[in-house]
Amino acid sequence: MIRHVAVIDIGKTNAKVALVELTTPSEIALRRTANAPVWQAPYPYHDVEALWTFILNSLADINRERRIDAISITTHGATGALVDAAGELVLPVLDYEFDGPDQLAADYDAVRAPFAETGTPRLPIGLNLGAQFFWQQKLFPVEFAKSAAMLMYPQYWALRLTGVAANEVTSLGCHTDLWNPWTSDYSSLVDRMGWRPLMAPVRRAKDRLGSILPAIARLTGLDPATPVFCGLHDSNASLLPHLLSDRPPFSVVSTGTWVVSMAVGGKKVELDPARDTLVNVNALGDPVPSARFMGGREFSLLTEGQRQDWTEADVAAALARKASLLPSTQQGSGPFPHRAAQWVNAEGLPPGQRFTAISFYLALMTVTCLELIGGDGPTTVEGPFARNPLFIRMLAAATGRAVIASETSTGTSIGAALLASDGATAISKGERTEPPADPAWHDYARAWQRVIGT
Repeated sequence: MIRHVAVIDIGKTNAKVALVELTTPSEIALRRTANAPVWQAPYPYHDVEALWTFILNSLADINRERRIDAISITTHGATGALVDAAGELVLPVLDYEFDGPDQLAADYDAVRAPFAETGTPRLPIGLNLGAQFFWQQKLFPVEFAKSAAMLMYPQYWALRLTGVAANEVTSLGCHTDLWNPWTSDYSSLVDRMGWRPLMAPVRRAKDRLGSILPAIARLTGLDPATPVFCGLHDSNASLLPHLLSDRPPFSVVSTGTWVVSMAVGGKKVELDPARDTLVNVNALGDPVPSARFMGGREFSLLTEGQRQDWTEADVAAALARKASLLPSTQQGSGPFPHRAAQWVNAEGLPPGQRFTAISFYLALMTVTCLELIGGDGPTTVEGPFARNPLFIRMLAAATGRAVIASETSTGTSIGAALLASDGATAISKGERTEPPADPAWHDYARAWQRVIGT
């Protein structure tokens, strides 16, 4: 029986290995490290060897405390790996924030599949994985020609653990241009570029790919029979527990470097690809209207070197003067990709009020995302923003719906661990916040929305 699942959880800013107790389910051990790209030739890339060392050390360390029964994997999106027949990288794993692919934007636009086919908006830099592969093939044809398989990022790590090459739909369907969510097959871009023979077989997120390789067992002390599950994209890992336990309509907001909003059973709306809406594919293979912005990155930049404490008096003052931040501090993506950030009614703003206004800004950006995808029913917030009561309260005020702040430090780890479960459903846990009775919260939200035209 599988009871303890070690989850390899690689985010854009931090990487984690968490041990999840399935019977609860809850995290009972956690190891964390910073995850920064390497800025050197041939282009900025992910330091997979440093991550690999961290992963192996963490597995060994955790296994000494509690026996690891299985391993599951979840990672950020917009990332893939090109490997040869021996499973070795033919090119470094490109960092999606590198703007190199923009050099061939016109050429790529001529071959990519339309939004109606893939649910993928055209995004800048390397945010469309198809654009990364296209750029690598054009600029590094000799290396690209050595490729035996094109892998999504979670499955690259699964390959290193098991020797089994696979792909999976939540990562394929995450604004890559590579997947058609309506036909559950690769997009016309894949065939146009001749990539289909390179695409590893598509497996379900919960498939057991195999046991860990003997060398991994020796290095970590894990049982050689420890199974490894295929894995999935991180936002969809956050969504999975709710697919198993919640009744639609509901929305899930997964927070980290990116804030990704997903609507299940929501209102029917037409997605606007110009505002960073998209169709994700969940772990069950179904399309999910989604929208996102780089909220975690914005929070880090806005609060760097600043105090992050506040009082209820700060909140009342910020609401009364309507001190606010307008979008966007990170341009090029999100619902307002071309708008420059602007402070309003913020002259001489004390630190507590400034932090309050930043939290409100992030909540109102999230509300905009939820409206764009027809979000309805209660909203569950996963990840770091779940621990910010100002964000939670403004989200409830502006949507007029209850918000549940997840108790887990990272919902992605719980969701990824559930891939190893026997089908038992997860119960959503967290503090429920109803919309505030004080009309000042609603008035603040409406004032912000009027200024930006929503």
